[in-house]
This record gives sequence, structure tokens and C-alpha cells, in this order.
Amino acid sequence: METFTGALPALAEAWVLILQPAVIGYLFLGVLMGLCVGVFPGLGGIAGLSLVLPFMFGMEPVYGLALMIGMLAVVPTSDTFASVLMGIPGSSASQATVLDGFPLAKKGEAARALSAAFASSMFGGIVGACFLTLFILVARPIVLAFGLPEMLMITVLGLSMVAVLAGRYALKGLAAAGLGMMIGTIGEADAGGSLRMATYDVPYLTDGLKLVIVGLGVFAIPEIVSLLRQDRSISKDARLGSGWAEGVKDWFRNKWLSVRCSVIGVIVGVIPGLGGSVVDWIAYGHTVQTTKDKSKFGKGEIRGVIGPESSNNAKEGGGLVPTLLFGIPGSGSMAIFIGAVALLGSGSIEVGPQMLKSNLDITYSIVWLLALANVLGTLLCIAASGGIAKLTTIRFTYLAPFLFMLISFAAFQSGQNFEDLLALFAIGLIGIFLRRFDWSRPAFLIGFVLSNPVEKFTNQAFQVASFRFRKSFEEGMDYVFSPIVIVLIVVTVVSVIVGMRQAKKIMSEGESVAGTKRAPLIFLFFVAAYLVSSLINASLIPDYNMTDKIVPLVIGGLALLCCLILFAQMVIRPEGDAIFADKEIAGEDGDAPHGLWATLSWLASLIIATYFLGFILALIGFLLSFFRIRAEANWGKTLVLTAGGVAFMCLMAGALNRDFPPGLLQGAVDLPWPLR
Repeated sequence: METFTGALPALAEAWVLILQPAVIGYLFLGVLMGLCVGVFPGLGGIAGLSLVLPFMFGMEPVYGLALMIGMLAVVPTSDTFASVLMGIPGSSASQATVLDGFPLAKKGEAARALSAAFASSMFGGIVGACFLTLFILVARPIVLAFGLPEMLMITVLGLSMVAVLAGRYALKGLAAAGLGMMIGTIGEADAGGSLRMATYDVPYLTDGLKLVIVGLGVFAIPEIVSLLRQDRSISKDARLGSGWAEGVKDWFRNKWLSVRCSVIGVIVGVIPGLGGSVVDWIAYGHTVQTTKDKSKFGKGEIRGVIGPESSNNAKEGGGLVPTLLFGIPGSGSMAIFIGAVALLGSGSIEVGPQMLKSNLDITYSIVWLLALANVLGTLLCIAASGGIAKLTTIRFTYLAPFLFMLISFAAFQSGQNFEDLLALFAIGLIGIFLRRFDWSRPAFLIGFVLSNPVEKFTNQAFQVASFRFRKSFEEGMDYVFSPIVIVLIVVTVVSVIVGMRQAKKIMSEGESVAGTKRAPLIFLFFVAAYLVSSLINASLIPDYNMTDKIVPLVIGGLALLCCLILFAQMVIRPEGDAIFADKEIAGEDGDAPHGLWATLSWLASLIIATYFLGFILALIGFLLSFFRIRAEANWGKTLVLTAGGVAFMCLMAGALNRDFPPGLLQGAVDLPWPLR
């Protein structure tokens, strides 16, 4: 009781600080900046905070915090625009929203999906702030109770969501998850530094593939290509739906789902390094498990939007716990946040236990600035949703080149290498074929996201457990099977059992018509071939670096076993069986007036031209050609759209201080910006 009584004066001082007009002004400015940054797929909070970082030095602490918190809070809200309207994950924390948000937009209910998402986000953000207020003084022993075994089990719990999202054929989902995990192991191993599926002759692969590239490739490119082939607007009947009021009613009808997913977001957000990558999938899996009629998921179920969006913003409050209490960044954006706080007031503030001791009023200011920012951001997004939703009524041929432009630019920012664009194209191809043959893309992405945490926590937990077991068997068992671990194991087992029963009712890739055996078998062969090559590569790692090879060998072996069983089933079953699902046989893709390879060649041409001419010159040629040839626009419209696209890219790159992909021309000739 004394602890909470002592905190009351700090809470009062915090409200005095944040209710100053200047502080509200900086908060509003941060919300506006976050709204602009979040709308563009792939940029996210890291890019936004990088933009304001130079202005933090010596700034009045509460002003700088208001600016940063305003931006951080609204990015998980505004990135919903790309996820719902275009089928492009706005960030790693909005990937699950695509599964049902985008189908709603295609049915003409974009405004409804957006407003439901925004209402859920605001509620989740407020829940996160309330939780942080009460939790901040008692969180230390709870967070410290999470050792390596507990963090490994949290990761495994996230991986168990594959059981729910595996689709009609669980083996396809498991194989897709295994493929994602094996692609996630590419590069230098954390433990011993061994190279896997990489060589120092190709330095790009030693660092592995970035989540931004994989997320954009596996979700964005397949949807853009599919819609572009159909040559129509995103919404078939060009209807905006019943508007934002209906979406808010949807949220209210599912308010208890929102409460549960907000709590999930807070709890997962507390664990450093996991929140932004995992929380939306755990929330989506919970949403599916607790819904009676599961047949609508993947085809436009509003609960599939409300669940993940409630957890996204709530996890920001949870993520601030390790950041503020221990100085442990829970994500990339939190790492920048810690650096920015150190610059405020010329270094007079420092996150960690000292902040709770000396600056408790500042700590609570951060908490309630987060809540206010969520309210402001949500109101702005709801006000704008009706207008922005009109994007779904525009002929997609006029949107696609700008989306290709944006995702190429966003992919390049992840590593500042031309190879980022090649990786984007390669992962895009994988995403296209996963979608075509009804292999779960969410399962693939979950596998990729969790490959590194699974391996890292497994190796570290094994090393510590080995030491404990050498001391005594009882001490080892106490370490491995703590009460928290036992609870998480039970939850995970229940999740897998329930998920496997329900997966057949969930069509993660929508309706598919069964075709011939040939195409699905060829794709299965290529997946198995990659897994075999990965297993051979891992087996060549010396035994003294066993920690670098054991996880790829186990995961790759299990994924290959799934592929072999799938092969046996495909050989036995007749053509026309659902296992031979192929979207090219019938439906939107099968009836599309434009072919897959001809459509994909436009993106390839932009990447090839960038290699020779650099991004801006390539973009000029790409836009001119696309609008004249593919969109059949007149010269006036072509020139205006091309100029607008190039000007927009230059303005965004200049504001964010970002570079464009260079080409051979830039290496030979000294050109002025933006051509260099």
C-alpha cells in the first residue's frame, strides 16, 4: 500500500506536465508525423524515430517525449491502412490484419474494417497505458522471473499458432512453417558464427534476410500481382460500405474479445524482442479459437481484424516495461527510443531503475502521453478513413506502379543494398506460389519470424541447463520446469490440439479449386529440394559447433518429413482432390485477363533498370512505360502521374534522409541528388 501511496504525487505531477498546451502541441505533431510514416508500408516506427532523433539533443524532456510517444503510438494504428486497403503489411505488427482486413476491402467494406481496427487500436492502447500505470512498480520481480526457458516457451507458444493457421491441410502449413524457419536460419549463426546457406563471397547473405523484405515479399507482391492481373479496383463494386460507424459497432459487439487480445498484447509486449513480431499472430490464433463459426476467417471476418489490432497497440504499453524499468529495448524502435531519451535535457534522464527512483513523474508522463496519443491518433484515422478508403475504388492499374515503387524503396531501406531488391523479388515468387497452391503464408511468416528466437533461446537455455544438471538433477529440473514454463507448456499443448481440429475450417488463402497433379507436385519438389540442400549444408558444420547445426537439422528434417508424406498422399489421391488446390485453374486468378509472368515482369524490369541506371532514372522509365503501355493512359495523364510519383519519392526520401538504390551508372558518373 505504501508503494502505491508514494506513487500518487508522481501521478499528479505527471498530469500537470502533460496538460501544458505546448506538450499537447508536440504530442499532436508527433501523432501527425506517425500517421504519415505509418501509412507507408515497411517504414514503421524505426524510420519515424530516426527522423526526429537529431532534434532530441538538449530539448525540454517532456516536449521531446511527447513528440516521440505521439509518433510511436500512432504507427501501429495508421499502418492498418496499407494492410486493409492494399493487402500489404504496414509493419511486422500488422501482418495478421491482412488476412481478413483485405478481403473486407475487396468486398467493398474497407471503411468498416478500418474503423473497427482503429477503435480496437485505441482501446488496446488505453488498456496498455492503464496496465503500465499499475504494473510499473511491481513489474520488476515478474519480468525478472522470465529466464531463458520461459522466453523459449513464449516463442514456442507463438509458433504453436501455426496449428491454427495451417489451413485445410495441416501438413502444408507445417511444411510452410518449416520452410520459413529454414530461410530464417540463412546467414551467420548466433552461437558459433557458422555460415548456413551463405558464403563470404556473397556478403549479403551472411546477415540473413530482413523481416521487412520477407513480410513485403510474401504478402504484398502476391496480392499486388493478383489484383493487377484482374485489371479492376480493389473493391469489385466500388462501394465503401456502411462507413466508420458500423465498424465501431462491430468493435462494441466484440468488446470482450478486444479486452482479451489487449491483455495478450500487454503480456507478450513485456517480453523483450518478441512483441512486435509475434503478438498479432497469437491474438489472431486466440480469435479463431474462440469463434464458433470459423468458416469466414481468411474471407473477411471482422473479428480477424479486431483481435490483432487490439493487441498491437496494447503491446506498446507492455514493451515500455523492460525499456523503462531495465533499459532493455523490446524492439528496434525501443532501442532508438532509449538513445533519444539519453539526449533529452542534455542527458539528464536515463531509462532504467534510476528513472523510477529519480524521475517517476517523467515515467508516468510517458505512460499517459501514450494513452492520449492513442486517442488522438485513432480520432484522426477514423476521420480520414472514409476518404482514404476511396483508394479501393480506383482502377488498380493506376495504383500498382506506385505500390511497386513504395515496396521497392521500403525493402532497400532494410539493408541499403541492391540485393535487397533481388531478395524481395525472390521471396515474392515464393509468396505467389504459396498462395497459388494453398500453402499457408501466415505459417511461413511465423516460422521465419521465430526461427532466430527459437534457436537463440534453445541454445542458451541448453547451456545453462547443462550446467545446472551437472550440479544436481533436482536443480536442473527446477530450472527447466519452472511454474511459468509448466503453465506455458499446458497452454501451448491445448493451443495445438484445438488448433489442429479447427484448421480444416480456416481457409488462410481463401477458396481454391483443385486442378491436376503436375503443378502442385513441381512446387512440392522445389520446396523439398531446398530443404534437402539446407540439411546437407547444416550437416557440413563441424561437430564442435553443434549448437549451430542442431536446430536447422531438426527443423529441416521435420519439414522434409512433412513434404515426403505430402508427396505420398499426392501420388495416391486422384486428380481433383482438394490437396491439389491451384488458384490458376479457376476463380479470380484463373479468369484474369493478364498472365502471371507478364505482370511480374513489370517489377522485374524496375529492378533490372535500377541495377544499371539507379532507382530514380529507372523509376521514371518504369512509370512512363507502365502508364502508357499497361494502363493505356494518354500522354498527359502519363506525364502527370510519373512526375507526381517521382516527386513524392524525392520528398519522402529527403524528409526521412534516406538513400535511393544506386546503379552502375552512379558508380561511373558523379550525378546530382536525387540521381546519385
